[in-house]
Amino acid sequence: MASRLLHRLRHALASDGPGEAAAGPEAEQFPESSELEDDDAEGLSSRLSGTLSFTSAEDDPDEEDEEDEAGPDSLPSGDGTSGEDAERSPPPDGQRGSQLLARQLQDFWKKSRNTLVPQRLLFEVTSANVVKDPPSKYVLYTLAVMGPGPPDRQPAQISRRYSDFERLHRNLQRQFRGPMAAISFPRKRLRRNFTAETIARRSRAFEQFLSHLQAVPELRHAPDLQDFFVLPELRRAQSLTCTGLYREALALWANAWQLQTQLGTPSGPDRPLVTLAGLAVCHQELEDPGEARACSEKALQLLGDKRPHPFLAPFLEAHVRLSWRLGLDKRQTEAQLQSLQEAGLTPTPPPSLKELLIKEVLD
Repeated sequence: MASRLLHRLRHALASDGPGEAAAGPEAEQFPESSELEDDDAEGLSSRLSGTLSFTSAEDDPDEEDEEDEAGPDSLPSGDGTSGEDAERSPPPDGQRGSQLLARQLQDFWKKSRNTLVPQRLLFEVTSANVVKDPPSKYVLYTLAVMGPGPPDRQPAQISRRYSDFERLHRNLQRQFRGPMAAISFPRKRLRRNFTAETIARRSRAFEQFLSHLQAVPELRHAPDLQDFFVLPELRRAQSLTCTGLYREALALWANAWQLQTQLGTPSGPDRPLVTLAGLAVCHQELEDPGEARACSEKALQLLGDKRPHPFLAPFLEAHVRLSWRLGLDKRQTEAQLQSLQEAGLTPTPPPSLKELLIKEVLD
């Protein structure tokens, strides 16, 4: 029954817009059920055609699984989609796919608004690049993450490799044996990991895997799943901020904030505050005091009157300084900061947000 409903939904979406014309032969040849069964779980994501683009290396009979290669198992520095060693799809196709993805996902949310089906996040592999990082070689999958929201909002994105998905699956299996028993995961392969067929199959499987996890409340709130979505982005953004690459860091902080907002559950006790601190620092360094002050205000709302939280005084100090620069009222936050200093709860002057970011350990 679920499969028939999903088939009708896919058919309605494909015939409702230009997505069908943009679909490549690979997308038609390797449907989403190539690795996972359609009847695995009720929360199966719908496949929207015409958005996946990927590249692959020539078939190599000596290829081994990317997880058995030498080299670090974690994400590489950067987003993994730039550099002369990365084989990537032509930009025009990627741009068309991104625009098509947004339109189709927005249509889906609009059509499902009045149904009884809970509105969950949607996941779409928009590109899969073969990355050569000698001596290792792996496929980096870029996923768009989108939920209900303004129609002009661009999806948040994450880039992960097979080992990241496998680690998540292994950790969740250890902690949640019951709920994870019905969730399938694409098996390892000893050869032909970089062929178009394998990449397409795994792309569909990863979309369904994340959709199934999001469909189970017990798994949706698991710390390991939250870490999978936001921790790599936060670490990279922190590193770029500490080295003074504020414009590059700003994009990562903004993407991490959008991911945390869409997930709807705390990704860690202080991660929203760390994200807002990063946004405030980058906006301030890029001469945008208005946005920096707005980030400080949002953080102070989250903090409330949590004394003596280590972030409270730095955000108060930043808000006072930015308000003075913009000619806005700063009396209330100034009084709060003075009260903390008189009570001996923070030094005078308090540490800056930038100092706090450098010292913060993200784990």
